[in-house]
Amino acid sequence: MLGLLVVTLGAAGALVLSYALSPLWWAAAGPLTALACLGVRDLLQTRDAVLRNHPLVGRVRSPAAPLPWTGNPPVGRGGGGRPSGPVAPGIVPRRAGGRAAGRAGEPSGTEGDVAADGREFLVPSLRPVTAPDDPPRVRVGGPDCAQPYDMALLNVSAMSFGALSPRAVLALNRAAALGGFAHDTGEGGLSDHHLRGGGDLIWEIGTGYFGCRTPDGGFDARQFADRAALPEVRCVVLKISQGAAPGRGGVLPGAKVNREIAEVRGVPVGRAVVSPPHHRVYSTPRELVRFVARMHRLAGGKPTGIKLCVGSRREFLAVCKAMVAEGVAPDFVVVDGAGGGTGAAPVESTGRLGMPLTEGLITVHNALVGCGLRGRVRIGASGGVATGWDVVRRLAQGADYTNAARAMMGALGCVRARRCHTNTCPTGVATQDPGRVRGLVVADKSARVHRFQRDAVRDATQIMAAMGVRDPADLTPALLMRRTDAATVRSYADLYEWLAPGVLLAGPPPSWAADWAAADPDAFEGAHRRR
Repeated sequence: MLGLLVVTLGAAGALVLSYALSPLWWAAAGPLTALACLGVRDLLQTRDAVLRNHPLVGRVRSPAAPLPWTGNPPVGRGGGGRPSGPVAPGIVPRRAGGRAAGRAGEPSGTEGDVAADGREFLVPSLRPVTAPDDPPRVRVGGPDCAQPYDMALLNVSAMSFGALSPRAVLALNRAAALGGFAHDTGEGGLSDHHLRGGGDLIWEIGTGYFGCRTPDGGFDARQFADRAALPEVRCVVLKISQGAAPGRGGVLPGAKVNREIAEVRGVPVGRAVVSPPHHRVYSTPRELVRFVARMHRLAGGKPTGIKLCVGSRREFLAVCKAMVAEGVAPDFVVVDGAGGGTGAAPVESTGRLGMPLTEGLITVHNALVGCGLRGRVRIGASGGVATGWDVVRRLAQGADYTNAARAMMGALGCVRARRCHTNTCPTGVATQDPGRVRGLVVADKSARVHRFQRDAVRDATQIMAAMGVRDPADLTPALLMRRTDAATVRSYADLYEWLAPGVLLAGPPPSWAADWAAADPDAFEGAHRRR
């Protein structure tokens, strides 16, 4: 705004001087007036939030600043922080903007070395099938679920109100309504902005129990039941840990805790909100499973799940043992990879605590299969999903559906300025400053997110059709290949061990026997270490 004000005052001054002193001042008045008109255009347009918030100045971008979603990583960081594979850069903004991005009709070519070690590819069929007009969906809800939900193949991953602005939350939810996919609320509570858009919600409960919180910070069952009964809430999920910060609670800086957020979360205004690292409602795997069953009852039989970043295989096996012993299981498990973005953890721990998504996903899938539970428990994969290739790859690794956060933020207009914690996000996505939030136009951004999700899922179904697959359940590890060295290509079916249904109960294979024997449904592994 300041740049536009300066230019406008300069143009006005030059015009006055041209009349009062000399016509030569027209030489300055003309260009300044043109710049002022351009600034007004920036202020009024709805597509670029940076230009709406910073007319004229937003057109001058520092060459050292991140140019995300275009393949140009921040200086000094290389390309390792990209949220997806080599085909992702540029696809998010082009798809969100309604431009063809890698679809038939747009010129494209292979990038990268197709023979490089670690390169992965999918197996096409000599008899492909026709992609369906309507993308397949996944039924979530076990045998005891009174209100099952049909999940899209790609959904909005957890991002809280508070971390995101009210308009960003509303835009994501309206996009979910437009596209028929689900919107995870994140652990920051259930706000009116989540409910106004008409989209399907997955209400996430973290260690702070925001939205169902007692005055002393515990779980309030009555508040939870009342909110879970809302028709917009289609599923509920208990967050155990998240990929970018496993073992740490969420953090919301005090600068972002305004009166509305304080009311939604049940916390003081202006004070930083630091969630505990662990839950009060359980201390053992058995107590965890029982609490999930309680949440399921309180939610009226709506699908109830857990979300975690896997650390110890033994600990997750202990949870599975508790499920078998108690005769109950969550309707779904969301597996977060060790990567991701957060302001709640030191840089050193991001990506270095917990399993990467591939290993975590395969571990959870195998554990549930080996315990005879996989048929009733769906698995969601969250981490680095941005393209149809990403979706199909995760399904082949054992997931039933996927979630995305950073790609959805890219579709909203996030430029990865990394000012989320300062309340000065230039795009209005991750700030509570009303002057900056105004830059985000909900109608435009909801349409962008909808187009991005629609095209990503459409490409996923077309890839599956080329593989001869109509049902995502038919994607198997044998259809995903990886080059391991210059002379060897192996499928995921060969690279990893895949358990047979019920084998852990009947007699675990040697590679699983020690962890299975040590897994205790009445104690987490950390408790054993402290003894």
